[in-house]
Amino acid sequence: MKRKDFIKSVIFIGIFLLALLPVSYIVRTNGDVKDRFSGFYAEKEDTIDIVMIGSSPVFPYYSAPMLWGETGIAAYPLSSNVQRPAAMKYLVKEAEKTQSPSLYIFEMRMYTMKDEDLRANMAYTRGVTDNLRYSANRVETIQAMVPASEDRLSFYIDLFKYHTNWKMFALASEWGNWRYRKESELKGFFIKDEVGPTARPEAGGAEGELAIPPEQEAYLKELLAYLRENELQALFIVSPYGESLEDQQMYNYMSGIVKEAGYNFLNMNNYYDEIGIVFEEDFADYASHTNVVGAGKCTAFLKDYLLENYSFEDKRGNSAYVSWDKAYEKWKTDAEAACAVVAERIANEDYAVIEGE
Repeated sequence: MKRKDFIKSVIFIGIFLLALLPVSYIVRTNGDVKDRFSGFYAEKEDTIDIVMIGSSPVFPYYSAPMLWGETGIAAYPLSSNVQRPAAMKYLVKEAEKTQSPSLYIFEMRMYTMKDEDLRANMAYTRGVTDNLRYSANRVETIQAMVPASEDRLSFYIDLFKYHTNWKMFALASEWGNWRYRKESELKGFFIKDEVGPTARPEAGGAEGELAIPPEQEAYLKELLAYLRENELQALFIVSPYGESLEDQQMYNYMSGIVKEAGYNFLNMNNYYDEIGIVFEEDFADYASHTNVVGAGKCTAFLKDYLLENYSFEDKRGNSAYVSWDKAYEKWKTDAEAACAVVAERIANEDYAVIEGE
């Protein structure tokens, strides 16, 4: 092949691959995780004050619009279901591409679980890798999270995974994802209006320590080293839920590691009364995740902690944050309606049904 023809071929292939990017972004499975990550990429550069990273004890627990409306702090969750600790460092790297947050908040529930158990369903790993924009960091994330024995190619080029998902093109809402920058109306927050009552756990505040799985401890120490090396401020939290004594003791163990590294550790399971959490009413699925009422309480508690321990500029009234004002107004309307649903369900004892039970 002549040099001129070769160059033309390379250019053609490059253009063809670039044309496939929007297709790949659109056909990725739709849902709240996709919307949350796409929404993060849509935020204006260097406007986010707090990035929250972690699993599902993040996005239904902490209302970013509520926090904004009451403090002028812009917080956004880069969270996905059953998010493995192995992802956290790479999500920080991803966030740093477009944002310079004053604080990272990491939710720690998944650190109590063995990584081999979290890898049992690789769909949860895809919840991270398949919701990142194509980049070198995405490749590094896949290499860190996907064993070489897996079909890494379908992770690197997820169009191979979703090539039959052409129905996404029929959804007008998905066309906004062609650049994977589609604004999130509630800034990543997910409202739950179900009720799943349970008894209040007795482990909160218990003493004693229990080591976490060694691979998770290694991931935690690697994350802490990265944060220190890059002079990034961080807070490590545990959201309230129906924890066991073993869980509580593992959080005590984590707390020692985090505090030794110079960061704060806030286990909200030690503060049920201060939060005002009611396990019979404030959870959507039997003490695993809060409903909208519990989310309001957890957000208020976290807000007070942030204001007492960190400094943030109140950016309300700043023209760069008009979308945040809109999100706050929408949240007030949607949350009020959801709270009414929760109250009705409690009155009627209309409780959530867990699949498989």
